[in-house]
Amino acid sequence: MSTPKKPILEPLRVRIRRAQFIVGLGFLALVMGSVLAGDLSVRLSVRLESLPFQGLVYVIGLAVRNLWVLAVLPLLCYGAARVLELRPWSTALGAALTGQAFLLAVEFVRNGVEGWVDRGWLATALEWGVLGVGVVLSQRAVVRGRAAAGKQTERAQQQAAARKDEYAEFLQEAERAGEKLAQREQSLPSPEQAVAPAAPGAETPEQKSEDVPKAPAA
Repeated sequence: MSTPKKPILEPLRVRIRRAQFIVGLGFLALVMGSVLAGDLSVRLSVRLESLPFQGLVYVIGLAVRNLWVLAVLPLLCYGAARVLELRPWSTALGAALTGQAFLLAVEFVRNGVEGWVDRGWLATALEWGVLGVGVVLSQRAVVRGRAAAGKQTERAQQQAAARKDEYAEFLQEAERAGEKLAQREQSLPSPEQAVAPAAPGAETPEQKSEDVPKAPAA
């Protein structure tokens, strides 16, 4: 009974694992981006205060605060896409919404609903616009990562084919060398043929010396 259920539940398990990976990807991007944004904001605080345009200061601050979705998440998506087969839009949307949901939850715990209302619709629209830009960047990063993985696979296949051809050539050369060696061994005379027996009517040097008469002694 457990055998027919296994193929049915396997796609569900794959989807659950993929969803867990996407959620973890978004949370990791948020943590890493928050650390980088805090360090960068401390370094840029003095320079931002000296700028005369407050709008530019707000835009730079908005980009720094959302560094996790503008830079960190696309980099993570690109690296993950080179290893795993990820869907571009679902991965980008899921990871970005995971990080944004966590940020909204933290802000709700701090300031409640009044914090959302006090920001105004313009600031909220700008933040969601930046989130959309991050989603597009992450989607493109996944596509590029998959393309790079495909090129790497093609290179590996070409190298394997080249090695296979080299091995085949090596075997052919070894076979040719073996055939030449066998032909040389066949062309050489055998030891029995090299030492041929004497003819029956021929006399040996010892027999000739016995037939010669000895001279009488003086």
